[in-house]
Amino acid sequence: MALNLKPLGDRVVIEPNEEEAERSPGGIIIPDTAKEKPQKGTVVAAGPGRTTDEGKLIDMPVKVGDVVVYSKYAGTEYSENGVDYLIVRESDILAVAQ
Repeated sequence: MALNLKPLGDRVVIEPNEEEAERSPGGIIIPDTAKEKPQKGTVVAAGPGRTTDEGKLIDMPVKVGDVVVYSKYAGTEYSENGVDYLIVRESDILAVAQ
């Protein structure tokens, strides 16, 4: 299903990867309330980029489909059709996974 959301400016919509383990390495089951927030996800939409004070548009360094690492507590959570997304600024993205 397509995302009905188009980010503005230097914002990016990320679908977090929920690959967190259900058990610790020692075999202890981790409840949902104690799990760490994911810091890696896939870009599903990106704005046009940021505008400088002179009015020049600087293109986004990420594109749809890129897997990125972002700040742990960055962005705003958004849910559509039962899927959770995160809307972050370009500056909250730390790296693009290779």
